[in-house]
Amino acid sequence: MIKKYTLLLFIALTSCDLIDYHPYDGRISDKEDTDINAKNILKIEETCTNKDTIRFVFTGDTQRWLDETEEFVKHVNRQKGIDFVIHGGDLTDFGIKKEYLWQNEILAKLKVPYVALIGNHDIIGNGDLVYESLYGNENFSFRAGGNSMSGGGIHFICLNTNALEYDYSTPVPNFSYIKNVLENKTDEKQRTVFVMHVAPGSEQFNNNVADIFQEKIKEFPSLLFCLNAHDHNFAARDLFNDGIIYYCCDNIAKRTYLLFTITPDNYSYEIIKF
Repeated sequence: MIKKYTLLLFIALTSCDLIDYHPYDGRISDKEDTDINAKNILKIEETCTNKDTIRFVFTGDTQRWLDETEEFVKHVNRQKGIDFVIHGGDLTDFGIKKEYLWQNEILAKLKVPYVALIGNHDIIGNGDLVYESLYGNENFSFRAGGNSMSGGGIHFICLNTNALEYDYSTPVPNFSYIKNVLENKTDEKQRTVFVMHVAPGSEQFNNNVADIFQEKIKEFPSLLFCLNAHDHNFAARDLFNDGIIYYCCDNIAKRTYLLFTITPDNYSYEIIKF
C-alpha cells in the first residue's frame, strides 16, 4: 500500500500540468516564439530594400497597460505606409515570463514587423534571461532602406543602457559592441539612428561615461538622432548641446506614439494620438 501511494505522489509531482512554476522561472517552451528580433529584422531589411523613404513607429513602456497596447496595435494597423515598429523597452513591470508572453501575443498582431529593446524593468529577477530567450541579444542593429549593392539606407543601432540594474558590474553601455559595429561599418552613405531605453542623464545610465558615449556615437556616419523611452513623457532634447536630438516617447498609457519619416534629405516626426 505504501508503495502504491508513493507511486501516485511521484506521478502527481512530476506531471507538467500540475506543477505551477515560480513566477521568475525563465524556461521557454517549444510552443513560444524565440529570436523574435532576428526574425523580424529579416522581414524589415527585405521589405525596406531599395526604399529611399522609411516610416516607422516608436513606442515604449507598455508594461502593465495591456488594453492600451491592444488599442495601439489596432491603430497602427490602420495606418498606411508604415514599415516597422520599434519598442523602446519596458515590455514588463517585473521581468516575469508571463508578462513577456502577454506583450508579444499582442504585439505579434501588428501587420508590420517589430523589434523590442530591453528596459530596466525587463531585467528584474531573471527577466534579462527571458528577454534573451525570446528576443535575442540585448545589443543589436539592422538596416532599413538602401541595398547591399549600392549601400545607403538607415542603420538602427539598438543598445542596452540600463546600467543601474547591473549595479555597474557589467559594461553597460557595451563600448566593445559599439566599437565592433563602427569598425565593421564600411558604407559611408548609410545614415545612423541610435535607440536605447534610457538616455544619458537618467538615473539608470552610467553617467560616468556619458560624455564618452556621446563622442563615440558621433563617430558614426551621418548620425541623425537618438531615441529613448523610460521617462514616460514625450521630450525632444539636445542633451549635449551638439545638435544631436534625443526623442523620448510617452508611455503607452498616455495613448500616443511617435511616427518618424526619414527621407533622402531630412526627417520629420509626428506625435500620433489614439
